[in-house]
Amino acid sequence: MTTTLTGQGMVLTARVLPKGAQQALEIWLATEQGPVKLITPVQPATCFVTQSAAAKVAAISQAQQLKASLKNLPLNTFTHEPVSVIKCPQDRQLHILRRHCEEQGVTLFEADIKTPDRFFMERFITSGVHYQGVGQQHDNTVVQARLKPSEYRCDLNAFSFDIECDEHGHLYSIGIASPTLNVVLMIGEPEDAELPFKIIWCANETALLTEFIRLIQHHDPDLLIGWNIKQFDLPVLHDTATRCGLKLALGRQHSNVEIKVFDDNRALVDVPGRAIIDGIEGLKTMTFQFDSFALDNVASELLGKRKLIDDPDKLGAIKKLFTHDKLALAKYNFEDCVLVNDIAEQVRLIDFLILRSELTGLRLGRPGGSVASFINLYLPKLHRAGYISPNRPADGGLASPGGYVMSSKPGLYQNVLVLDFKSLYPSIIRTFKIDPLGLVEGLKSPETAIPGFKGASFHRSQHFLPDIITNLWQQRDEAKRQQDKPRSQAIKILMNSFYGVLGSGGCPFYDPRLASSITLRGHEIMQLTAEWIKASGYDVIYGDTDSTFVHIADNVSAEQAWDIGKQLEQDINQRWQQRIAEEFDLTCELEIEFETHYERFFMPTIRGSEAGSKKRYAGLIRREGNTELVFKGLENVRSDWTQLAKDFQLELYTRIFNDQPVDDYVMAIISGIKQGQFDDGLVYTKQLRKPLKEYTKTAPPHVKAARHADEENARTGKPLRYQKRTKIRYVMTTTGPQVVEYCRQPLDYDHYIEKQIRPIADSILPAIGGDFESLASQQLGLF
Repeated sequence: MTTTLTGQGMVLTARVLPKGAQQALEIWLATEQGPVKLITPVQPATCFVTQSAAAKVAAISQAQQLKASLKNLPLNTFTHEPVSVIKCPQDRQLHILRRHCEEQGVTLFEADIKTPDRFFMERFITSGVHYQGVGQQHDNTVVQARLKPSEYRCDLNAFSFDIECDEHGHLYSIGIASPTLNVVLMIGEPEDAELPFKIIWCANETALLTEFIRLIQHHDPDLLIGWNIKQFDLPVLHDTATRCGLKLALGRQHSNVEIKVFDDNRALVDVPGRAIIDGIEGLKTMTFQFDSFALDNVASELLGKRKLIDDPDKLGAIKKLFTHDKLALAKYNFEDCVLVNDIAEQVRLIDFLILRSELTGLRLGRPGGSVASFINLYLPKLHRAGYISPNRPADGGLASPGGYVMSSKPGLYQNVLVLDFKSLYPSIIRTFKIDPLGLVEGLKSPETAIPGFKGASFHRSQHFLPDIITNLWQQRDEAKRQQDKPRSQAIKILMNSFYGVLGSGGCPFYDPRLASSITLRGHEIMQLTAEWIKASGYDVIYGDTDSTFVHIADNVSAEQAWDIGKQLEQDINQRWQQRIAEEFDLTCELEIEFETHYERFFMPTIRGSEAGSKKRYAGLIRREGNTELVFKGLENVRSDWTQLAKDFQLELYTRIFNDQPVDDYVMAIISGIKQGQFDDGLVYTKQLRKPLKEYTKTAPPHVKAARHADEENARTGKPLRYQKRTKIRYVMTTTGPQVVEYCRQPLDYDHYIEKQIRPIADSILPAIGGDFESLASQQLGLF
């Protein structure tokens, strides 16, 4: 017996579902009572065309037998042409229509908006929904479902999984770690062991996959999380299932995993009913940066933990364990699953992704998505204002001016203050009403509009983006008060992405007048702020995007420096409020903050020049008796410098900032290198950015090292390890670069002194009257 069912849930996945000659949407929700599947009424594929071209589209549709319907709407393009809406029974037909329209020079608008995305955004649904439809009380499927937005949230059940296999994709084991199931499925004969997880022994790959599918279906997780699982684990499982004659039925109601692999080996993965969270994608979305996103490196930096196999030839070690010690391999496999869970917990990854979904409508497993976030938030508001979206520029768009960077005054300073504009670009958008709709409406009556740059004018009241940012800003302030770091971080990333979106040729709202009215206004604000500070009697030594570096005086206390900084903050904020009110008749949303006092500060020159560098400096901060050395753009924070160089720079700068002698230290480092005392710190680490065979025009040192290593591997019958994108750890020897494990020649110590130590010393020693050449010749004369 069917009945009307209502409820609430969180959207996990959504996809188009063919329904005869039409289509509906299949939407899976997570609820407190368990998963619910919604089937919507029919949802046609939708786009727009100018009314002047509607007849031509109708003719194309008829010729191709596509059954597209057209209807005039009270909507216009940004060039004020009235439009008609086009509706096709299925996405496939819209794709065909779009292709034929392109061939005949007819422009369709919003044809790249996917049907599920349009369904949610037009209803202002992001994550939570109220639903009503027809179903059975004891079934989790609701048909003819109607949805509206809700603030609903529930706990999600996540499984972390990881596979182990050989270089050909033949499976050895699959591990799962979760609050409800901790297990490793292993091919082999049963062995007894006391382990913190269960081992299920499987006869072969078919049995292994069958049991994995059974466990997923039985425990029914909402999320599957892992490390590089979209690009590696799931494609390998899919290929294995195909080879074994199985369906990879990991989706809810035993639906199959859908995988599309592109020529560059990127994979798009869809598992109906389960969100797929890739740890690497997630951390990148949270704006984490690491020298390497390898699980071992990230776990080491975030958790202080290392993987159980620490062998340069990891694949060889795994194959050896599978042959000789399957229990050790099971421990390694399970530990990888646990590390992913621990990393996700440490950074609150799932919380962040849920918040991002609630703010933007992006599904939990979607990486990046700045443009999609903007479209989701902006497009439905635009339609209700009587406009449709333009299309992305065919040529990718013209580059817009970047952030303001002033020439620096190099030198070694005492007492440098840094004043930062709080979220400068979002503040400019709020203050000067910079907005796509505002630009269209402002150009109608520029005499009463707010002037921008490159001919832009913005309407004073007809706009959406300033209000969207204001709402996000208020939510972030509230998140800060509640110390809700994931929410604060999600909002900050979203707000700061909007300038990049407007300046990106990948965004349909791209217009150089929009991006330039933000960045060039930023230039103006930074330059005028520097003039005001100089007029107060202080020296501005550098400026960068939203930060101004001010040298006040050598002979002031920390308390006096702080007072000066707070006074500058107050004066500048007052002057901007007054200027914007008088010049533009607007409320100023700009706010500069003083937060950093460098007791010592060093701004280097550009190498080989006397001109000051940009985006490179170091400074000493003292807080509550503790000191912190900050490096920006220098060798200490660059992944392509050796550990010895980083350690040398840290110690050298620490001594100089604390007025300690350095000559003996520099000579001791030179001597120690020559005597082989620092060999462990002389390793370079560099990533292959493309397959090894594609390096044809040039061969940088890490490429030469990789080729040498794989020549050795080929000669000794070992697998080639360096053919694809991978991290290369190599040293410079007297005969050239070699990877660490195949280093057969003496290290080239002169190379390290000249290329790693000298540049660091040469940049700062002259500031204290020192000279590396004299120290080096004095020390090298002993050898």
